[in-house]
Amino acid sequence: MIGERIQMLRKKKNLSLTELSEKASVAKSYLSSIERGIQMNPSIQFLEKVGAVLGITVEEFLQSDNANANSKNPLDNEWADLVKEAMNSGVSKEQFREFLEFSRWKNQQRDS
Repeated sequence: MIGERIQMLRKKKNLSLTELSEKASVAKSYLSSIERGIQMNPSIQFLEKVGAVLGITVEEFLQSDNANANSKNPLDNEWADLVKEAMNSGVSKEQFREFLEFSRWKNQQRDS
């Protein structure tokens, strides 16, 4: 999980929760909820800020999280590039979710 990875990297750099939140300019309470797994889908902006302090890219966060979730199907370079392109073009997670829902609906209509 991304939260576990953040916590591990934070401790490896000997940073307290407060220090990381201040250096990354993120809310300490939100950072804590991510680390504890209460919040599980941090924004790209959050990952960029925290990653800059911890020395890890958003892509590395996503790859490590995907590898832990399903080691049989790691995030390949093409998917990573597509995610990066979507992030850079301003696509939000909610917009992406809506697209996936529409795609599922469209496939169901076709299969019916």
